[in-house]
Amino acid sequence: QLQLVESGGGLVQPGGSLRLSCAASGSTLDYYAIGWFRQAPGKERVAVSCISSGNGSTYYADSVKGRFAISRDNAKNTVSLQMNNLKAEDAAVYYCAARGPTIQRMCPIRQSWYDYWGQGTQVTVSS
Repeated sequence: QLQLVESGGGLVQPGGSLRLSCAASGSTLDYYAIGWFRQAPGKERVAVSCISSGNGSTYYADSVKGRFAISRDNAKNTVSLQMNNLKAEDAAVYYCAARGPTIQRMCPIRQSWYDYWGQGTQVTVSS
């Protein structure tokens, strides 16, 4: 059974950076699409980014394009989300999720397509 644990959240000033990690146990992430989602208070959970299990194609929400970067570290069995130039509107609980095992060229952004979820990590952006 795949288990996911997020880490790296915290308090950062606007314009700062954080690196979130999604660590897996129970299986290798090589054959899983990984998505990052976030939920701000009073709002629905939305897709932020994802990376496919096939050719490593990625997706970014328009709101984070050019500021966030998703990457895999197969040796560490983790997927990271580098977040730069953070804004107040980026504050949320961030969740990683996995779909698989499967080989697909595109990663899904629909939450219902993901099979496994982490518990979330809080990101606060405030001066």
